[in-house]
Formats: sequence, structure tokens, C-alpha cells
Amino acid sequence: MSVVLVTGGTGQVGRALLPLLHGAGHDVRVASRTPERSARTPGQLVEVDLVTGDGLASALAGVDVVVHLATTNGRRDEEMMRTLIAGVESRPEKEPAHVIYLSIVGSDRIPLPYYRHKTAAEELALRSGLPVTVLRSTQFHSLVERLFSAQHRLPVLLVPAIALQPIDVPEVAARLAELVGQGPSGRVADIGGPETLQVGDLARLWQRLRGRHRPQVPLRLPGRTFAAYRDGEQLVPGPPFGRTTFGEFLAREG
Repeated sequence: MSVVLVTGGTGQVGRALLPLLHGAGHDVRVASRTPERSARTPGQLVEVDLVTGDGLASALAGVDVVVHLATTNGRRDEEMMRTLIAGVESRPEKEPAHVIYLSIVGSDRIPLPYYRHKTAAEELALRSGLPVTVLRSTQFHSLVERLFSAQHRLPVLLVPAIALQPIDVPEVAARLAELVGQGPSGRVADIGGPETLQVGDLARLWQRLRGRHRPQVPLRLPGRTFAAYRDGEQLVPGPPFGRTTFGEFLAREG
């Protein structure tokens, strides 16, 4: 089994991934800027600042695989990737660690600032010369629900006139756990959920299962970003990876 360092291990994907890694017999370390706040996280907590690199050298000692989930939702994602690459390259170990990076479907085709930084971080990893695997996922079910629940003060529910293919976080974690057990593969196949639905249909399902009753207003915006979503750049063609539908997610979460 491998020694695995998980950055962002206290986030929602990390929390779903850690038990799978433990169950597979891996020795797991969890990098956190504030380990004292994450005491219940399974695995050995190590204090690491991925922007400055503080604590990274000791966290990487003896590590076989790094699952890089940490994000700043902005340009510091690139800084963190540079820091991580430098840390792996400077290790005394003969064999470099395998770096697995989770990114977003369509990040190179949808001109959102956050997506641009995710794509740049991908490219830094893939061009580093290290053993690297990059996995892109569609939006999570939980993100879609937050899109609706965040509008609780509005008299209507604004629904972008686009389609989404949301996926369940545990299924993303399961794919990452598979990749930990495999060798570096570069850019692997994107993964998405089992259904591609218009956001309006997702919103109607959410309202019905959550007991909400508000008029839905389709939202159409000008510009390249909305056009990319309208053209389906956020979707995964071919057979879906995920099996849990948005409705099943809502029923499970209550």
C-alpha cells in the first residue's frame, strides 16, 4: 500500500475520500493550514501552507502519492501548484511522488476566472515532468443545491437557461481512490453524473422535494461565458460515470 498525502482533505471531497483510502490500507496524511481545527479528520494531520510552502517538506517525506484537492477558488491555485511541484522535486527520495489533481470539466473552454486558474494549475502539473494524473469532474450535486438555496430571500427562483450534469461527491472520491491505486496517467477521462438536465428541471425537482413554491425565472446572459455553458462545454459526452441522480441526492440529504 502507499503513503498518501491529501491536500484539502478537510473539504467535502477530502472527507469522502479519506475513509476510502483508509479502507484500502493506505497510510494517509492530511495537509491542513489549521490542523487544530480539524482534529476529527481521519489520518495523520500535518500543518502545511501550500502558498508559502511552510511544513511541506516534512509532509512529503516518504509520500508515494499526493492527491491535491486544496483550492483558493482563485489565482492562488497556481501558486499552490508551483509550491507543491517544487516540494516534490526537492525531496531526497529517488522516486518522485505521483501527483493527482482534481479539476473541472470545461475549465479550458469556459472563460470564468476560477476555471482559468484551474486550467493553469493543470498545465503546470502536466508540464512539470513529474508523474501526474489530472481528473476533471462536472459540478457536484451539492453545488447545484446551493445555487438554489442561496436565493432563499428572493421572491422568485432564478434559473440559468443551460443544462448541467451534476455528480455525487462520493462518486468523485471513489474515482480518485481508484487513481491512487493506479500509475500516473496524465489527463484521464472526464467524469460526470448520470443525467443531463436543464437547470429549470433541476430547480423544479429541488422545489418539489424541499417543499418550496416560487415562480422560476429563466436567466439568460450575454457574453462568452454563458455562451460556452449554452453550448454544453460543461458536459461530458458518452456514457456517464456517476450513478446517483440529483433526486436521489436530495432524498438522501433530507
